[in-house]
Amino acid sequence: MKRKVIIIIGPPGSGKGTQASLLSEKLNLYYLETSKILEEKFRQAKEGDFVEVDGKKFFISQEKKLFETGFLCSPPFVTYLIKEKIKELFHQGKNLVMAGSPRTLYEGKEVIPLLKELYGPENIDIILINLSEEESIFRNAHRRLCSLMRHPILYNEETKNLTRCPLDGSKLIVRVLDNEEVMKVRIKEYKERTLPLIDYFKEEGLQVNEVEGKQTPAELHEDILKVLKISNDSH
Repeated sequence: MKRKVIIIIGPPGSGKGTQASLLSEKLNLYYLETSKILEEKFRQAKEGDFVEVDGKKFFISQEKKLFETGFLCSPPFVTYLIKEKIKELFHQGKNLVMAGSPRTLYEGKEVIPLLKELYGPENIDIILINLSEEESIFRNAHRRLCSLMRHPILYNEETKNLTRCPLDGSKLIVRVLDNEEVMKVRIKEYKERTLPLIDYFKEEGLQVNEVEGKQTPAELHEDILKVLKISNDSH
């Protein structure tokens, strides 16, 4: 079976999750979603629980606090969870699409060598979605998810007054992460800690394909398929 990993990088609100979901369905890839893995870990944790990495304890309650205020969780903590999940999925024969991971240089330098070893560098594609800070803040301030299936609901004139998901009927919710103050922190974190990954990817011989994020999800999807050299009719 041909191996494949697609990594999508972009600021908050750039549509990483939507595009990862679309590619997951179209190309039969497992969507490895960092925030979902973290949220699950936070939900299951009991008081005092921690993850130990290289002799250092990372307490789940402290990591949750960072996450909810817009700061990135401790890279060793996140990286440990992601690497374990990648190995598990590889042994299950899954190909991957990753959005929001890696998020830091530390994580990249741990995760990319593992992906290259398991999947082969020639089978790794990287997409960088560019989006202005103003657009990022606006999108996140207006973003809602459905409480059942986590569908993101695109904000426009037709959807702005919706209170329930048009796909499954569940209540629409706003994430703690999506208020303006938290957003400013998240964008600063992205610029200072995630963007330096682009140079690292290039040093590792991986091609970074840039696409413009300020367009509809459908147009953005078309652009991503073009840079991946995938026909929109392929299944």
